[in-house]
Amino acid sequence: MNNTMIEYNEGYHTYYVYIITNKYRSTYYIGMTNNLGERLKKHQENIEKGIKTFAAKYNIEFLVYYEKHTWVQQAIAREKELKAWRRDKKLALIKSFNSNFEFLNDRFMKV
Repeated sequence: MNNTMIEYNEGYHTYYVYIITNKYRSTYYIGMTNNLGERLKKHQENIEKGIKTFAAKYNIEFLVYYEKHTWVQQAIAREKELKAWRRDKKLALIKSFNSNFEFLNDRFMKV
């Protein structure tokens, strides 16, 4: 019996680390998902239904930053890294990616 572990060097899945905010751009939520469109929709539904989550409490539903990862472990590590950052460093990251601080939901959701 062969107990050699199969190792793949390239993956084919997509995982997103994302930052969403409220309409005032005053509070942020960092998350990770494999389906960003569905996850954004879920954030909106939680607000509409009054479900008690951090994002819903502060009406956080507008995408301002995202990055793609192939491996779930990389995405989880990156999410943890960003969550540990100070606010000013998070803002600099958002502005380096999205200089006008536009809401980017329409890239992943049908409007």
